[in-house]
Amino acid sequence: MYKLNGTIKVLNDTVQVNDRFSKREFVVQTGDMYPQTILFQSTQDKCALLDGVQVGEQVEVSFDLRGREWVSPQGEVRFFNSLEAWRIEKVMHQGGAAPSAPSPVPPIQQSSGAPQDTNAEEDDLPF
Repeated sequence: MYKLNGTIKVLNDTVQVNDRFSKREFVVQTGDMYPQTILFQSTQDKCALLDGVQVGEQVEVSFDLRGREWVSPQGEVRFFNSLEAWRIEKVMHQGGAAPSAPSPVPPIQQSSGAPQDTNAEEDDLPF
């Protein structure tokens, strides 16, 4: 079991693949220094978990990593991975409400003039 926190970036509709199988894909973007966009899928009855979330909401996704082998009609062997989401929870702030858009970071203020020496003593050190 794995968990990932992020913001819902894409939320697709449920697709009925055949009469016995349905899936729903969605993308979560992490809030890391280098944000990642991660594709997840929910299948069968888990597709309904996404009915309560909207694009832009912060969520925690619990998922399993799935892998499979596929042999093409030409005999070529390929391997595929998928992230199978089985729980999606909205992330709440301490105030109890789901977070809105992130607050902007204030700009760094430039000081005017030459830098001021904050040391009362003068020393001969070059650094």
